[in-house]
Amino acid sequence: MKIAILSDIHENFHNLILTLKEIESRDVEQIIFLGDFMNAGIATLLSESPTPIFAIWGNNDGDKPTICRKALQQGSNLTMSDNVYHFLEFDNRKIFITHFPDLAKPMAKTGDFDAVFYGHNHLKNEDKIGNCLIVNPGEISAHKTGKATFAIYDTKENSAEFVDVKNAITLKTETVDEYFKKNEDKILNAKSHKY
Repeated sequence: MKIAILSDIHENFHNLILTLKEIESRDVEQIIFLGDFMNAGIATLLSESPTPIFAIWGNNDGDKPTICRKALQQGSNLTMSDNVYHFLEFDNRKIFITHFPDLAKPMAKTGDFDAVFYGHNHLKNEDKIGNCLIVNPGEISAHKTGKATFAIYDTKENSAEFVDVKNAITLKTETVDEYFKKNEDKILNAKSHKY
């Protein structure tokens, strides 16, 4: 069985649409999303996917009640966990998924899992502890690395392949970078205002 592993969409509809089209062109039977919708509209797109999607929460998910309503609506192909981690099993492969990297390696070290998938830091990575595969698929948003990536996990081989999304865009532009550098003090001080 092939499973697409996605993380950190951060409301980049363009890249998500390209990703879903790429997944449809492959022999993928399941999608796992590791959190950070940032926008309930993303849940609408995911709920319409022809491939079933299981998702966990990240730290940037936006309107959780609306995301849950989208997952629970009739005909939705999106299933939501109630947490930032979850235990899954496909083809007798025990899988632990989490949004947070600090949970990934400790869970892999237990020896209880064939694979551990995580996101949050947007950096694609593959590692192994014993026989446990550890994968961060990277980011769909492309705002940290400039590249949209996901992984395809093969349950038969207990292996993963990274996929670069062609024609992806990033909202991290020179204009945005210059603005935040120029206004860093003002922005940081605004966060500390008490109302």
